[in-house]
Amino acid sequence: MAPEDRAGPSELPGAVFFDMDDTIFDHALTCRRALALLRRDKGFLRMRSLDEVWHEYSRLLEAVHADVLAGRVSVQAARTERFRLLAEFSGSGITSGAAAELSRQYREHYQLVRRTVPGIRRVLERFHGRTVVGIVTNNQVAEQEEKLDHFGLRPLIDFMVVSEGVGFAKPDRRIFELALERAGTAAGDAVMIGDSWTSDVAGSRSVGIRPIWFNRFHLARPDPWPVLELDSYRAPARVEAAVAGHPATNSLPL
Repeated sequence: MAPEDRAGPSELPGAVFFDMDDTIFDHALTCRRALALLRRDKGFLRMRSLDEVWHEYSRLLEAVHADVLAGRVSVQAARTERFRLLAEFSGSGITSGAAAELSRQYREHYQLVRRTVPGIRRVLERFHGRTVVGIVTNNQVAEQEEKLDHFGLRPLIDFMVVSEGVGFAKPDRRIFELALERAGTAAGDAVMIGDSWTSDVAGSRSVGIRPIWFNRFHLARPDPWPVLELDSYRAPARVEAAVAGHPATNSLPL
């Protein structure tokens, strides 16, 4: 057992909820790696730096994400348009067919290099059987279920609430209320860990769940609320201390 795992157990809340993407699954760095592989073979993408391509791709993804979740735009149509616009951003006009092929190649790279956020498995193993562990996520059911199976995390998760499956998305309070119902836990005895201030922190806080902001990229705090931050899972005992409500950890300060 690693030294950072040896601290004695704390009293955990009745339920701990996690966001999926960029909280359990490392979407950001998987995306960056996949784009780097795509740029290796597509010269026009090298007209912009990897940082520029990554940030523009992320912006385009976020811009249409709500429409995809609501079913107003299909996943494939959104992907094709994203890469058409990314090519345009890089100074190259391409057809929809070429954009669809670019999207397919990116997806192949993405699936090949994907990973979980470092340390999350040990955290989930540490919590397993000692509290109800749930995932509350905005995305498609099939995609999120496949991630659990691919990374072998399903045995460590008690349930997952996915926006597509329930008809409403974070920060809508109803998705958190449903998670509490499934956990059989009151809001005051639950914690939500997530990377999005709006969806995870503000959303869970609105129903009385104590949020922890997973801020591994050290973003500026949007509001002065007294919310504990974590920037890593590499020391599971410290993560547990934060979840148990002990701020005297090596997490970021209140």
